[in-house]
Amino acid sequence: MIKIGLEDLDDIALGATFLGTGGGGDPYIASLMTRRAIAENGPVTMLSLDEIDDDVLVFACGNMGAPTVAIEKIMGADQPPAAVLALEAHLGHQADLLMAFEAGGSNSMMPIYNAAMLGKPMVDADGMGRAFPEMQMVTFSVYGASSSPFALASEHGDTTILDISDDKRAEYLGRGIVIRMGARSAKASFPMDGKTAKRVAIPGTTSLCQSIGANLRQSRAENRDPFAALIDMLSGTHYGHAKILFNGKVTDLIRETRDGWAIGKVVITDQQDASLEVEFQNEFLVARQDGKLRTIVPDLICILDSEMAQPITTERLRYGQRVTVMAVSAPSIMRTEAALAIFGPVGFGLTEPFVPVENLP
Repeated sequence: MIKIGLEDLDDIALGATFLGTGGGGDPYIASLMTRRAIAENGPVTMLSLDEIDDDVLVFACGNMGAPTVAIEKIMGADQPPAAVLALEAHLGHQADLLMAFEAGGSNSMMPIYNAAMLGKPMVDADGMGRAFPEMQMVTFSVYGASSSPFALASEHGDTTILDISDDKRAEYLGRGIVIRMGARSAKASFPMDGKTAKRVAIPGTTSLCQSIGANLRQSRAENRDPFAALIDMLSGTHYGHAKILFNGKVTDLIRETRDGWAIGKVVITDQQDASLEVEFQNEFLVARQDGKLRTIVPDLICILDSEMAQPITTERLRYGQRVTVMAVSAPSIMRTEAALAIFGPVGFGLTEPFVPVENLP
């Protein structure tokens, strides 16, 4: 058990932006909200999966929508707790613990924020170990937990409950409601007991976000190579393998908000005129260099500012940025046959088969 205080938030947000692989939403506003919640209500207690009882009720919470919208459409202070409270009212049972459904971006902050606002502890785990764009793309769903019933809340005080047996259909119907809520909603979902959480969740992801953020911060302060330091740190985690794919300048960018996602591609060119093309749907999905596969989901593609090693989200990409592209292997729980069927290449309509990044040039 640990306490998350004000001094921890910047590192968690920075590490979450890295694990977000371009998605999850920029955590800046969410971290400001969380900072105020902790300042007013005190530190948040976070338990490891091993520390929770089998019979506790756990909710996975966060946001659903397009990260491009979140830059201009600020979330209401009562909006994330409203989703949790709506789901509790529907079930007739209060959640004992809150958990992230994805470790990336602003969604890493939402369990901390809700825990501070509602006076609940949280679990150091999530369902993605990164960020993915669709509700069913979580280890929870892969290994038998259901997203339903789940609650959505708008900034206007609207809440809705959906109870849908198939998680992919839940994504489709839920996304339609989110679009009509302005393409940005708070969500509370995947109600499960502690025994199930231990079986289906990826452990230690919030504390890993904090470790990644601290590693990047300390490397900058000590004038060490932040990329080499991060690669070395990740080698000792359940992610294992990380490497630099490419260095260059953003020379082309196509991005649109469509069907509730930020969709497009970015082209990065080096001094020898070699190019790396990265496609994204909220998150970076596949990287190809001169037409050859370099990395593909579920392995992580992370684009960082070359000078400061600041991770860049898809909505913050700009023409002319000088960037370094890193690839990180996904944890083994995300590479099983069942997992690849949900959030591997086939889940995004990509034609290439999954090849582990450590086996690619």
